[in-house]
Amino acid sequence: GAHLRPVGPRVKFAGWARTVACMDTYHVDDDPYGTEIAAIDSILPGEVVVVSTGGSKRNAPWGELLSTAAVARGARGAVVDGLVRDVRRIQELGFPLFAAGMKPVDSKGRGLVMAYNVPVDCGGVLVAPGDLVFADLDGVLAIPAAVIHDAVRLATEKATRENHSRDELRRGAYLRDVYKKYGVL
Repeated sequence: GAHLRPVGPRVKFAGWARTVACMDTYHVDDDPYGTEIAAIDSILPGEVVVVSTGGSKRNAPWGELLSTAAVARGARGAVVDGLVRDVRRIQELGFPLFAAGMKPVDSKGRGLVMAYNVPVDCGGVLVAPGDLVFADLDGVLAIPAAVIHDAVRLATEKATRENHSRDELRRGAYLRDVYKKYGVL
């Protein structure tokens, strides 16, 4: 979603989606962290953790300890469509993270991880386990696993046309002529 922002100045990553589904709660569950712990411990090297909160602002389910565990498991970053906490510690750790905002409260009694490695809605985008997730200062992109090859081919073709356009514009060509030739802006 367009409302998700990098948490820090040098946030850039790509990897396969490891999804986590959260929901708001209004009581302390008998096992408030069991599924959350299992989800984080299941992360494989090269994955991006994609946390769906339904856009909740009730709690901040992601913080320093989950970031530390994710780094140890080999995660490349995380995307949280809700709030996060412990931002300074996460930045010191160097863990790249996108989120909707910050709030200094954890999830106990406020939210619960219900499932992981299932399709989720993160920021209004359906993300399934194994989808390819890219994130940089321009935002977050998830490419469904079934169309990765076509998406990469089309993106490479467009980037090539953009590179040619940039070269000609730097040499003084008019934008209208370059656009007519390459069809990209």
